[in-house]
Amino acid sequence: MSCFSGCFEWAQPEAGKVGNFKVCVCGGAGGIGQPLSLLMASNPHVSELCVYDLTLAMVPAEGVATDLSHLETKCKVKGFALDKDDLPRQKLEECLTGCHLVLVPAGMPRKPGMTRADLLGINAGIAKNIVEACAKFCPQAVLGLIVNPVNSVVPAMCELYKKRALDPRKICGVTSLDIVRANKFVHEITGAPLDTIDVPVVGGHAGTTILPLFSQVPAMKGVSADKIPALDKHVQDAGTDVVNAKGGKGSATLSMAYAGAKFANAVLSGLAGSDTTECAYVMSDVSELPYFASKVTFGENGVKKVHSIGAINDYE
Repeated sequence: MSCFSGCFEWAQPEAGKVGNFKVCVCGGAGGIGQPLSLLMASNPHVSELCVYDLTLAMVPAEGVATDLSHLETKCKVKGFALDKDDLPRQKLEECLTGCHLVLVPAGMPRKPGMTRADLLGINAGIAKNIVEACAKFCPQAVLGLIVNPVNSVVPAMCELYKKRALDPRKICGVTSLDIVRANKFVHEITGAPLDTIDVPVVGGHAGTTILPLFSQVPAMKGVSADKIPALDKHVQDAGTDVVNAKGGKGSATLSMAYAGAKFANAVLSGLAGSDTTECAYVMSDVSELPYFASKVTFGENGVKKVHSIGAINDYE
């Protein structure tokens, strides 16, 4: 058992349903990528981890991989690095071939005063290069995009997959941090045990598109309705709160790595044969919008079912 088991509560794999999967973290030497790689290397479903980043990263990807290779887990770890002008679709064959899950926290983080839209021009290009390489080398892998703005990057990358006659439902926007935050905030105001709280967060992954469905949470039954708008805003602005608190020297890296690992574990558990549900931003028909965040059940082929929003109150 990993010494990290008590630090991060993985869903315990069902008997006989522990995977041996290959995972790649693209941007694995960055602020999100390093702790996310640590959590992936300690996941019981992961037998091989690839850490990819650019040679200009402050910490070499090979160094991160060597560090993680010393953990007392079954996972083998290898690092890969490209120069900034190299194209992943030409250079990452060994890294991506055979991957079951590719997590992409690569890209520029937000700084004070920046919106997610400000990041689109830069980060969409970074995502495109990686997704093109995945389309070539691991087209059956599930892609978890943590690249902001998720609301814009995910639809663009799904269209790229469609043009290559690949399944766009392999591409998921990771919105788990919204759920993690909502769960924690409900715990703080109600005192309810965290393991009894699971707030569905639907819509998108930016500002007012983030809609926590507190009406579906039993622990919130005693909370006055007039407190909900402020709680919504607390969840919606939590990322900005972290950016401001770090004074321009970082964004929500550690909590995002935790949430990214939570999403990854849901995917890997599903691939191993234990259907697992987690909110994500995916191609969807549960609303009038073609892409929407809601509960998604992951199975042996990735996305198995995109769930409806469920019952909501007039305010929601």
